[in-house]
Amino acid sequence: MQADLYLKDALVVTETGEFRGGVVVKDGVVAQVVAGSPDIQATTCLELQGRVLLPGLVDGHVHFNEPGREDWEGFRTGTMAAAAGGVTTVVDMPLNSSPPTVDCVQLQRKQTAVRDQAVVDYALWGGLINNNLTHLESLCAERVVGFKAFLVSSPDFPRVDDDLVFAGMRQVRALDSLLAVHAENERVTMYLAEELRSRGRRDPLSWAESRPGHQEVEAVARVLHWAATTGATLHVVHASVPDVVRLVAAAKRRGVPVTVETCPHHLLLDLDDFQRIGPDAKCAPPLRSRETVEDLWQCVLAGDVDTFGSDHSPCPPELKRVGEGDVWQAWGGISGIQTMLPALMTEGVHKRGLSLAALTRMASANPARLLGLYPRKGIIQPGSDADFVVVNPDCRWTLTPDHLFYRHRHSAFVGHAFRGAVERTIVRGTTVYHREAIRVEPGFGRLLHRTR
Repeated sequence: MQADLYLKDALVVTETGEFRGGVVVKDGVVAQVVAGSPDIQATTCLELQGRVLLPGLVDGHVHFNEPGREDWEGFRTGTMAAAAGGVTTVVDMPLNSSPPTVDCVQLQRKQTAVRDQAVVDYALWGGLINNNLTHLESLCAERVVGFKAFLVSSPDFPRVDDDLVFAGMRQVRALDSLLAVHAENERVTMYLAEELRSRGRRDPLSWAESRPGHQEVEAVARVLHWAATTGATLHVVHASVPDVVRLVAAAKRRGVPVTVETCPHHLLLDLDDFQRIGPDAKCAPPLRSRETVEDLWQCVLAGDVDTFGSDHSPCPPELKRVGEGDVWQAWGGISGIQTMLPALMTEGVHKRGLSLAALTRMASANPARLLGLYPRKGIIQPGSDADFVVVNPDCRWTLTPDHLFYRHRHSAFVGHAFRGAVERTIVRGTTVYHREAIRVEPGFGRLLHRTR
């Protein structure tokens, strides 16, 4: 067999360990994984000289805003940034497009709009809102990866109360799908926000004080109850406090089918950073204290976090600048897909001893499993898609706006020093990013569907 590509002499990382070896690719899939550096005939041979070779990251939590809000990001620049960050599969949330993806008409509209835009592979979430229960079955038939719901108000995506959570979970269970939940307490956050604003508070800390950790914990406890009652698979997104992770871990031990995600910004940045950076660091749930960040890392190191997701949520710069004197006016979201892997390498692998295998499990394999994309994605093994990221683990660099592929080159991470750089990203055996440039045309990325 004449191989198409041979990645030779790498530190190959799987979710269970690492070894010095290589990977052989034929027709876009992994044909062979080898130990050592044997001579293998291939059209292209890349000598990696011990560079780290990871499965491409699977980011199950992005907001690319297309269709209807492409001036915020769009799949073209969003997936370019993903490629530059070692992310080979993105899964787009149903909100922040116009209108949101809550029925098959809007799903088809989104699929048509983004078909010729992506440079990495992608899949789509459906939404659960207060009037679309009858659409869940048809969305599931179109093989969305799952459904997203909010317990707290979002600017353009209706929240759901407990009755809809219960009804939605029963249906999700019957469809053998899953429900991802943004879990914060609507009443408490509204009460605290109004109290702070009535006192004239407009500073960054007032945003954080309006959404304290205890209200997040309460909301998660509530949806865990309904997951246990209905048997539905639940995914808690962007946990920002360790008590949420520990609640989920305890529920797992009781047999509740639940997983939990955390995000790089909640593992790197804290309230002091929020005050220093300003509105670019506004997000929901908000950044927390340094003590909370360190405790959240302990949950990661203990293996209690299931997935990492960027929660990439961009906007035009003017929607951040309006919050410089009044944080309540700023858009709440952080642009972070391009820096997710460097952030986890820097703060996890180098600073806290997170193993490369554990990073791979949480950033690649587990998201692919959860979203019905495994073993096609998230793993390096024969028969899987040849999706890889080549990392120089010791390269030290500082992020500048010129590095960014986002439509709007601003991010809370600009100025941050990283250790670990993406050198090459490969999707289905084709290099999509190398030497700070995108190497394929938009439309190379393929739509993926959930498999059961």
